[in-house]
Order: sequence, then C-alpha cells, then structure tokens
Amino acid sequence: MYTEEFDNVIVASGHFSTPNAPEFPGFTRFGGRILHAHDFRDAMEFKGKDLLLIGTSYSAEDIGSQCWKYGANSITVAHRTQPMGFKWPANWKEVPILERVDENTAYFKDGSSQKIDAIILCTGYKHHFPFLPDDLRLKTKNRLASADLYKGVAYVYNPKMFYLGMQDQWFTFNMFDAQAWWVRDAIMGKIAIPRETATLLADVKAREEGEDAGVDTHDAIQYQGDYVKELIAETDYPSFDVDGACAAFFEWKDHKKDDIMGFRNKAYRSVITGTMAPIHHTPWKDALEDTMESYLRN
Repeated sequence: MYTEEFDNVIVASGHFSTPNAPEFPGFTRFGGRILHAHDFRDAMEFKGKDLLLIGTSYSAEDIGSQCWKYGANSITVAHRTQPMGFKWPANWKEVPILERVDENTAYFKDGSSQKIDAIILCTGYKHHFPFLPDDLRLKTKNRLASADLYKGVAYVYNPKMFYLGMQDQWFTFNMFDAQAWWVRDAIMGKIAIPRETATLLADVKAREEGEDAGVDTHDAIQYQGDYVKELIAETDYPSFDVDGACAAFFEWKDHKKDDIMGFRNKAYRSVITGTMAPIHHTPWKDALEDTMESYLRN
C-alpha cells in the first residue's frame, strides 16, 4: 500500500459492469437456470426452452431476439412499467412484472402464469465505485442527466473530481471523447468551473428538467445530441454531424417500430466518413453463424 497526491481525479471506469440483480420470491426454489444479462453468452443454450426475461431495455430486446432466432420455444418478457410494444413473433409475449416463481412456473401481476425453463434478468447495472470514499462517490440513477455532475462530468461537491461516461447512452464513444476533451480543458484552466456549489447544482437541475420535459425516445436522442454539441462548442474537439447522427437514430427507431425482427437488415450512412454501409449478405434471422469469416463473406 502507498499514497500519492493528485490535483485532479478522473473516474472513467464505466457503469455497465456491475449487474443490478433483483431477487423475486421463489428464486431459491426454481429448478432452472437464473442469470443476469451480463452473463449471457450463447443463445443455443436456450434452444427449445421456455424463457422468461425480466426488463424492457436493449438487453431484453436483443437477448430475447437472439434466443428466438436460435430456436427458443417461447419468450416471455415481464415489464415493471410498460411493455416494449413491438410486433413480436407468435411465440413471444409481454406481461406485467413477475410476482413469484415455483419450481417451474412464473406468476405475474395480472394473474397469468407461464411454465419456464430459465430466467434472464435484463435489469440493468449499478453505478458502483467501491474504490471511492462516500463523500466522492457518485450516486445516480441510470439516466441522461446524471445526478450531481456539472456539465455532466464535474462532481459538484468537489469539482476537482470528474466522471466520464456516467450517463445512460444513445451516443457513446463520441460523447465520451467530447467529455474527455472538456475535462482536459477544465484541468488546464481553459474552461472555468464556477466556484459556488449552488451554481453547479443549478446546472444539474436544469439538465434533469430538460430530460424530464421529453415525451419520447425522439426527444431523448435529441436531448443527448444537444449535450454533445454543447461540449464540442466549448472545446476544440473535431466537429462531426451530430444532427446527422440523431437523424440516423430516428431512422433506426422507425425501422424497429416497423419490423422488430427485420430492422437489423437495414444499412446506414456514416456521419463521419459519409460511407454507406452495405446490406448484409444474409437476412439477420437466417444468419446462424456468427464468425467473423461468415460476417465478412462477400
């Protein structure tokens, strides 16, 4: 053990690695496998199985689709607030949240039940920083406007502490890079961070209110796109077509709404290079080999 002193600390460890794994009544009695999405590896494990997924975000959508593609007997997705609402295949259904399980059956809030062989918890991740003291540890929900971060990066209670990539995400690496450039300039004194905690907290509050004012995913995408543009405008980060990226997100969302099992067959244009991606040689539902060689086959 040893000690060093630094003028600034940057936490860039991410927040999608420590599973949030709730336990429901009956889990200890259940005779099948229970796992978190973090531990999902191969859909072939669930071929011919009746599968229960808990959660309604990308993990549930992607894992359920992959298991459907590789021959799961049925997919049941339990939601806490509202269903995803896509036009699912005939052997896929959405139900209210799980209440309990026994050895082989799941019972849901609406009084329905389903025989199941396995449960996958698509219930997200925790902001987890066990290496930090409590007074420096970020505590926030997984949302677009993270709590207690001025400009989404500077910890309001000690602005020499910075967090990168703590937001829920539409934009990923470009946003992380833009945040990193902003933090670099703040440390170098090119950007002045207000000294008053109240001013920093007011910035956080305004960002939370801006997110809450949105009514749908279109608004959420634009909200984060505007945040990325804000960071870029305050540094010399290389500009890119953020609005074009938002437009691609909108198009992608529309394709999912039209055909949740076919949207992966679409192609999109890079907003960095302008290059149009080719259509994959095999429809997604028929592409059962996931090797790099198969993917790149002409």
